[in-house]
Amino acid sequence: LPLLFGAELIGKIWSEIIWLQGTLLRNGPGLFKVGDTEYNHWFDGMALIHSFTFKDGDVYYRSKFLRSDTFKKNTQANKIVVSEFGTMIYPDPCKNIFSKAFSYLLAAIPDFTDNNLINIIRYGEDYYASSEVNYMNQIDPVTLDVIGKMNYRNHIALNMATAHPHYDDEGNTYNMGTALMRFGMPNYVIFKVPVNASDKEHKKPALRKVKQVCSIPFRSTLFPSYFHSFGMTENYIIFVEQPFKLDILRLATAIFRSVNWASCLKYDKEDITLIHLVDKKTGKAVSTKFYTDALVVFHHINAYEDDGHVVFDMITYKDSNLYEMFYLVNLRKETHEFIESNMGNFSPPICQRFVLPLTVDKDTPKGTNLVSLKDTTAKAVMQRDGSLYCLPDTIFEGLELPGINYKLNGKKYRYFYGSRVEWTPHPNKIGKVDIVTRKYIEWTEEDCYPSEPVFVASSGAMEEDDGVILSSVISLNPKKSPFMLVLNAKTFEEIARASIDASIHMDLHGHFIPTQSTN
Repeated sequence: LPLLFGAELIGKIWSEIIWLQGTLLRNGPGLFKVGDTEYNHWFDGMALIHSFTFKDGDVYYRSKFLRSDTFKKNTQANKIVVSEFGTMIYPDPCKNIFSKAFSYLLAAIPDFTDNNLINIIRYGEDYYASSEVNYMNQIDPVTLDVIGKMNYRNHIALNMATAHPHYDDEGNTYNMGTALMRFGMPNYVIFKVPVNASDKEHKKPALRKVKQVCSIPFRSTLFPSYFHSFGMTENYIIFVEQPFKLDILRLATAIFRSVNWASCLKYDKEDITLIHLVDKKTGKAVSTKFYTDALVVFHHINAYEDDGHVVFDMITYKDSNLYEMFYLVNLRKETHEFIESNMGNFSPPICQRFVLPLTVDKDTPKGTNLVSLKDTTAKAVMQRDGSLYCLPDTIFEGLELPGINYKLNGKKYRYFYGSRVEWTPHPNKIGKVDIVTRKYIEWTEEDCYPSEPVFVASSGAMEEDDGVILSSVISLNPKKSPFMLVLNAKTFEEIARASIDASIHMDLHGHFIPTQSTN
């Protein structure tokens, strides 16, 4: 089979899901030591991409390290020579350090690594390994080879961009980034790449057709909000400007003060969280000021419009300590040891629903709740200055890496899936939440650690949860091989599994490509 040339057949899937045709790409850190040098943090490891191809009842597997410039430099030197966010590599003192410092300060932030280990993004019909910096690596989704390196700054004024874009019904891609340029005021930028942006001969990048939707000024020029994702409905973009902030000056000079880039993120628990609502068509922000208490958010779940309101769900934290959990010194602890030494240091992830009324009368008396929806306890309370203080509805506690039936992205939905996060950095369960009934079901197996669950709708599905959940599962038990798990999305009962005769790592995010999209 030319499509699967070089991939290993790892198993057969039961006939009841013969309709499952396509490739699941997964991305995450996979190499933590080069020569005698070692990374400090799990998010620093060099990117390893996996593919699981489902074809006519068979499952094929392949994996390949992302051949980024970072990977090449490190392997050629047989040591880590490129800095990552939690691991700083300090310059040779014999080199002109003052010249480098001046160059960094002019550019506002340093030239980051291209070790794109977070997700797989589609722009047009092109696929990219991505992280949160200005560089991406375009990959062939079949062979996993790198086609070319891409710099956002060659097409749009961005220093950083998220690895969690949105795709609308037409196939256009929306994403968001931060512009920290030498000239002009810094901004958060929302942009769109049309579905027809790809060059059929693959000689021109899809980003050449990028269009800016809007820009939002920083609340604090030298301390922009960190963001990992954002929300989108049919007509609106939701951006949560949280008090988890990036110290620009500290970032620009980190290497010369012997600190890593991760230390440049600070959480101000005394601040507020601003919620920006932007009209996708006009690029203008809604004039009402929406805000809530200080929180930290990494992943939005979904958002939609309902009877004059914008509803959005996201996973929130009471502090910013999650990043600390994933330093390798913590990950190597036994679960009981980790719990004993870290109990109380990390707040659990909480799925919360926020509701923003679209029609706001400034003369409404102070203290009035303007949310009129009957299926939520979320509130938006009028303040004396005309702003709305938002109080969320808590849906569920303890799930991260959320996913949905993506056909309902931006639309009213009922179910979401995720990895169960308890007092350990090793998720050993995946679960499903019914937002309407607040019921929860899960899958778990002894010594097994599943990756982020990915929903794939069945052929001709009529119901939201009619489909399967895919998750690659690893085990710390040497007698148990890693495997691709297929669950019934309705019941979470196992349908099939395909064992993998290879070393598999715990990854981060991925993208399912239906077969017709890869031809």
